[in-house]
Amino acid sequence: MTKRKVLLLVLLAAVAVAGLTCSPLYVIRAGIEEAKILGRRREISEVIADPATTPSIRRKLELVVQARTFADQQLGLDAGESYTTYSWVDSDTLLMVLSAARKDRFIPYTWWFPIVGRVPYKGYFDFEDAYQEARELEAEGYDTHVRPSGAFSTLGWFNDPVLNTILRYSEVGLAATVVHEILHNSIYIPGEAGFNESFANFVGDRGAAVFFCARDGTADPRCRSAAAAWQDNMVFGAALSDLVARLERIYQRDDLTAEQRIQQRDTVFANWRGDYRQRVVPQLQTGAFRDYAEEPLNNATLIGTRLYYQRLDLFEQVFQRYGGDLRAATHAIIQAARRNEDDPFRAVEELLR
Repeated sequence: MTKRKVLLLVLLAAVAVAGLTCSPLYVIRAGIEEAKILGRRREISEVIADPATTPSIRRKLELVVQARTFADQQLGLDAGESYTTYSWVDSDTLLMVLSAARKDRFIPYTWWFPIVGRVPYKGYFDFEDAYQEARELEAEGYDTHVRPSGAFSTLGWFNDPVLNTILRYSEVGLAATVVHEILHNSIYIPGEAGFNESFANFVGDRGAAVFFCARDGTADPRCRSAAAAWQDNMVFGAALSDLVARLERIYQRDDLTAEQRIQQRDTVFANWRGDYRQRVVPQLQTGAFRDYAEEPLNNATLIGTRLYYQRLDLFEQVFQRYGGDLRAATHAIIQAARRNEDDPFRAVEELLR
């Protein structure tokens, strides 16, 4: 590859994963890291056939191929050339994701990015930069939350490779991630991060259950595990919605000062934690969310987490309305959302009327 092509790749990658409103150093760093990922790609078939590949990696990559084929052929998603290659990164964590929000309102701090519009999160390949910006936002009075991520999608602009950071996932989690990220190639509505991520969560996790259960039925423990994981997602999503509703009743009170709203939210958090332990945890079938009530909570953590669990019951209702046909339900939701990109959740509600 010529130096000119490498430079072009870096610049295109920077546009894909960084924001034009960000600092030049952020854009350059993001472009360089994305270029490294793309430059290290090898065909998955080549890696599988390589005698030096460990049995564990070979088995996981074979599963990636199968899950990708399922997303492409069975669900009819726009897989393109995504997940046909494998790339290695030096860290167990690909990037850190920063979210921020006002303390007394559910108003997220947002960043503008090309293609995807405004989103309530920002990814950092330089982990210390993520924590540094979090400290700066906290000094300005914002709640913040920094979390790790092992994968992201360039929405079809590049042929996203499978990264070693996601091969440590369980087989169910890996299949769900592949379908989730490929869904983003098929639809991504600028400025609607909650819909985009929650819908992808539904298709990915529901898809993993369909994928494993269609192969060997309930005799396959992965079928039961995937089905349990999806049920837990809906239980957890409902619990988050309950917490958000409790907080909104305080945040919408104009007779309270900002300081009073912050004080009262701490009481809400304490009460909700107790309810979560007593009512939600007994419903959970997996260990994914059992300790959530013990983790730090603030508006940023809630906004960042809820992006992936918003209105999951709505998508499930459409799935049931279509007789458990995930392909039909998925495309009906895609078509409805495209008809009303200003309010895609309302568009999906129309499918049930």
